[in-house]
Amino acid sequence: MLKSRTFLKKTRAGGVMKIVREHYLRDDIGCGASGCAACGSAHEGPVLEPQPLDRVSSLCPQPHYLLPDTNVLLHQVHFNVWRSGTWASVASSLRPPGSLETYVEQLQGETSNDRNDRAIRVAAKWYNEHLKKMSAENQLRVIFITNDRKNKEKAIEEGIPAFTCEEYVKSLTANPELIDRLACLSEEGNEIDSGKIIFSEHLPLSKLQQGIKSGAYLQGTFRASRENYLEATVWVHGDTEDNKEIILQGLKNLNRAIHEDIVAVELLPKNQWVAPSSVVLLDEGQNEDDMEKEEERECILKTAVSEKMLKPTGRVVGIIRRNWRPYCGMLSKSGIKESRRHLFTPADKRIPRIRIETRQASTLEGQRIIVAIDGWPRNSRYPNGHFVKNLGEVGDKETETEVLLLEHDVPHQPFSQAVLSLLPKMPWSITEKDMKNREDLRHLCVCSVDPPGCTDIDDALHCRELENGNLEVGVHIADVSYFIRPGNALDQESARRGTTVYLCEKRIDMVPELLSSNLCSLRSNVDRLAFSCIWEMNHNAEILKTRFTKSVINSKASLTYAEAQMRIDSSTMNDSITTSLRGLNKLAKILKKGRIENGALTLSSPEVRFHMDSETHDPIDLQTKELRETNSMVEEFMLLANISVAKKIHEEFSEHALLRKHPAPPPSNYEILVKAAKSKNLEIKTDTAKALADSLDRADSLTFPYLNTLLRILATRCMMQAVYFCSGMDTDFHHYGLASPIYTHFTSPIRRYADIIVHRLLAVAVGADCTYPELTDKHKLAELCKNLNFRHKMAQYAQRASVAFHTQLFFKSKGIVSEEAYILFVRKNALVVLIPKYGLEGTVFFEEKDKPKPRLTYDDEIPSLKIEDTVFHIFDKVKVKIMLDSSNLQHQKIRMSLVEPQIPGISVPTDTSNVDISEPETKKKKLQK
Repeated sequence: MLKSRTFLKKTRAGGVMKIVREHYLRDDIGCGASGCAACGSAHEGPVLEPQPLDRVSSLCPQPHYLLPDTNVLLHQVHFNVWRSGTWASVASSLRPPGSLETYVEQLQGETSNDRNDRAIRVAAKWYNEHLKKMSAENQLRVIFITNDRKNKEKAIEEGIPAFTCEEYVKSLTANPELIDRLACLSEEGNEIDSGKIIFSEHLPLSKLQQGIKSGAYLQGTFRASRENYLEATVWVHGDTEDNKEIILQGLKNLNRAIHEDIVAVELLPKNQWVAPSSVVLLDEGQNEDDMEKEEERECILKTAVSEKMLKPTGRVVGIIRRNWRPYCGMLSKSGIKESRRHLFTPADKRIPRIRIETRQASTLEGQRIIVAIDGWPRNSRYPNGHFVKNLGEVGDKETETEVLLLEHDVPHQPFSQAVLSLLPKMPWSITEKDMKNREDLRHLCVCSVDPPGCTDIDDALHCRELENGNLEVGVHIADVSYFIRPGNALDQESARRGTTVYLCEKRIDMVPELLSSNLCSLRSNVDRLAFSCIWEMNHNAEILKTRFTKSVINSKASLTYAEAQMRIDSSTMNDSITTSLRGLNKLAKILKKGRIENGALTLSSPEVRFHMDSETHDPIDLQTKELRETNSMVEEFMLLANISVAKKIHEEFSEHALLRKHPAPPPSNYEILVKAAKSKNLEIKTDTAKALADSLDRADSLTFPYLNTLLRILATRCMMQAVYFCSGMDTDFHHYGLASPIYTHFTSPIRRYADIIVHRLLAVAVGADCTYPELTDKHKLAELCKNLNFRHKMAQYAQRASVAFHTQLFFKSKGIVSEEAYILFVRKNALVVLIPKYGLEGTVFFEEKDKPKPRLTYDDEIPSLKIEDTVFHIFDKVKVKIMLDSSNLQHQKIRMSLVEPQIPGISVPTDTSNVDISEPETKKKKLQK
């Protein structure tokens, strides 16, 4: 049956256009219920679950389906945890708009929302009439679920059984805990009893958009501080470089914004601008809303500073887009007996506490749980939310790993059957067809050099002398793109994951293990497909020729860094593998020297490694990683390959090359580094990367050999994040840290999706493969880069969180330890120190609850902190006591106390129970520039 709708539309030119929309209505669509004989074969398979809901409901004891309205589906998404797929299955029961019996036209004067509500009621009524045709023992009912009072009243008038979500859930007498999973209906309906307005009203979106357009307001991403819950910054979208960041201080100026929300801010007058606070302030919030105490704490933030330290300061006037997600954390049980209202403390310190109502507080205490935010009323110190899921006991390794993966949005579910079905059938071998467009390089003396225990080997090297006296050097990279074809489920899942995530005890693979640890891994003595970058060089490491080819290799050895170093240093070993390594090492030193002379930075960051107990898998040893010449050797050739490939793909695809850049930091980033060096009578120049590199090279002290390492660690903190981008969407390609005009990632396709795209581009450039539409769509490539940058950043944070957790486990077993440390930063009420032995960073606080407050004098210009009569500067050497503080189960942390220098009433007694710790490296953590 055909129905048409005609309406008139005015064109830009002033004319009138007649538009006719036709609807073809069908009468052969089945209801989707598997037991319905009336529909017969009208549907190929059941759409609804074969078994309807049979939970005991006091409102409807017989078997029934639920039909929720749109708002219930949107707002009660976490209720789906109760029965996986319930809402999704019921939603699909809606008769399609093209169904003859349930087609609903919008009436004159009727809003779209009212029309949609009426359409759902029509569907519910049709179902109840239709399902009456089933036999008495199989007869089903459809219950309409809506939280809209008028919608419910109309449904009941029309003879449709209808209940609110809360009414229905409360009727499930066997499952009283389900009520906890219902989201709050509105912010206004859940305001706390006090009624006192704390926050100003958020402006409506229409006013915000007008204000942004006129320049009255600025739009940006809200970023809460980890160190100070009363401070945040807003990174302004598309603003000038000089005014990218706005500071917000105080609860009222933060105005209920939550980390990662997109907000509108109003700049305050210049006489109200402030400097970033140097106070470390954590929310130790109580169950009550003590706003007077908050105001006292806000006064601590304000420090007299010079005018040049002041930054643009503002306040949040409205929320453009909420970026809420489910949050992991712990329940802070209310002190009031029988209370159902409790505070939830998120694991992420940037997220405020959340009020939830639950009847399971005693059960959930001491557990890691997930909570979702529903809203934040103006008269509540904290947002409202609801319980979603219990993850397990706090401190349990599996639970804590699940928490850090969820908190950093790391996709870690097992690969789906659709993905696994695309893997090669075993046993797999290289065929004649595979060899058709490949170069056979199995005769070359290729070897790989990696950390011990590495199974995802994605790069191998060779070096040999040519007949003309020059050297041939090859970097051979796993040909992952051979196995992952564009657009299929395996490709889509790899793109979604973006990167492999290395935790202390496990690896979350980007691609299934069959590929990552077997078919793509360049293991020794097996034939493997590769993409090779081969240079002809002279003995001064000058490149004479470069070529790229798909290849087949057979690695002659899989070496660790230590094994490769031993071969190079041995006076008795002269086999072909060792000769190749020595040639590579000699060239790498020349390449590195040349890079540094061009202004490349050699920075530093303390990385730790753990030695695990083979039975308990607890860390029993912890120390900083030792880097050898062979680490640098591999790094140099990976960098050279990435630069060579970047030039080639940009030459071929000037608008569609996937590249990687490292922006130069703004001068303000270097302030702390310059001041720190000045306090040690050293000058650091930051005009260019070359000036910085030269300054760092000169910054040495015979009496303080570790000073240079500390300066490089601090310089690392000043850097911007390196990012992927599409060449057609940007003009600045420069990689600041490497001092290279162009750069990309080609050398790790097993663990980085960016490299797979680069392989595809290079394959097209050398005629080894064909292109496809998405590969040459710069807008799609830019979107892909956005996801890859996010995934890369989250992977780094997850790795750090894993190290932090295992460090806590280590010190839990070691007890109290005293060690030498160096001050990295001075704060208004604390010192941030680095312990070189463990590569561990921590904070020594000097203002603690229930303890006398010492006299503290902070000087931001030097910078320094005077405690009583002792002055501390950046890089000063101190001694600290280290222990695990388990007083707060939610945020167990490494606690540090000052031992030396001795300050009466401040320093703690010296502890002599030092532990000597050393062990081999066990975890792969490869170069990511």
